[in-house]
Amino acid sequence: MKITDAQRRARLVSRQFAAASTPEAVVESVLALHATDPATVYLSVLARARSLGIDDVRAAMYERRTLVRSMAMRRTLFVLAHDDLPLVHAAASLGVARTMRKRLLTQVEKGPTDPVVENPAAWIAQVEQETETRLKAVGTATGAELSAAVPLLKTAFLPTTDKSYDVRRYVTSEVLVMMAAEGKMVRVEPRGAWTSRRHAWAPIDHWWPGGIPAVDETDSRRELVRRWLEVFGPATMDDIQWWTGWNKTQTRAAAAAIDTVAVELTAGEGIMLPDTDLSGCARGVVLLPALDPTPMGWKHRDWYLGDYKPPLFDTFGNIGPTIWLDGRIVGGWAVTPAGEVATELFEDIGSNTADVTAEAERITTLLDGTAVVPSFPTPLEKRLRGR
Repeated sequence: MKITDAQRRARLVSRQFAAASTPEAVVESVLALHATDPATVYLSVLARARSLGIDDVRAAMYERRTLVRSMAMRRTLFVLAHDDLPLVHAAASLGVARTMRKRLLTQVEKGPTDPVVENPAAWIAQVEQETETRLKAVGTATGAELSAAVPLLKTAFLPTTDKSYDVRRYVTSEVLVMMAAEGKMVRVEPRGAWTSRRHAWAPIDHWWPGGIPAVDETDSRRELVRRWLEVFGPATMDDIQWWTGWNKTQTRAAAAAIDTVAVELTAGEGIMLPDTDLSGCARGVVLLPALDPTPMGWKHRDWYLGDYKPPLFDTFGNIGPTIWLDGRIVGGWAVTPAGEVATELFEDIGSNTADVTAEAERITTLLDGTAVVPSFPTPLEKRLRGR
């Protein structure tokens, strides 16, 4: 069965750009929001739920707690539905955690560290136990607050070369991120503005009394592929493997365990769920933020990106803010230091240009003077921010 790029774009629009009235509905439509940059979570929601504001997104994450931030696929931060976290935790986070624990143990063993660690395995167990005890005692704390109360978190890796990047660094972040990936703690509301990266931590029972429910990893990988195909299918196996961060064997085993239909895509052989609806309607103009889950959803992107990769991606493969028209990218945008949205179209889109202007003005109003500074600036962002 052959699927055209136009059909895939129609499917993308109907599934991922459907108008929503709540942050929870937006997350359901895209499965998971990228959360490397805190602002992305808010702007991804507000692009699709145009009746909402900043406070509505905050309330879902930190008051209702229906959405939760977690490190998962590809060792990337995502915001997930509360009820989906056990599935994603088993399918992706635990694998990431195992890799992180092995890496930390190797680093401590090889050293040098200050102070010197005599028994790396025992040291890791002790720093975890002391961190958990402190966090349960205070309820919430930042990494800096925890390291001030738990001296072992200030153990430092010492430089071994004269390279500029090889500097003395504390283990604090690596230990806390690993513990969170293992399900021992959770990121909660950051200190400062909604764009702040200074997230506080809380014990896992802040969200799940008794801890994250245990789910079989193999079953979870199978179910995650099915859920992913509901949102991103039809797609290639490469797309699935890239998004999940699994190896080829895990990816193929998970896909083989569900009912799929083989399809032919411009990018090559692919699969989709049997009940995939390929009909769709035009949504018009959508302005998505940097690292939004839609443009970051596939490894093969020509069918919606075209020839516009150079200005929109940084050297590490991170995409900046994009302008979409009917399921394909037609331009990009950036937030200036004054908190205003500046846009650039890559082609003539006729009367739809007015819609781009209107969306830029709407987002500017929502930002209310907030300057959104990306972690991974792209060539176009740098140019637009410098105007």
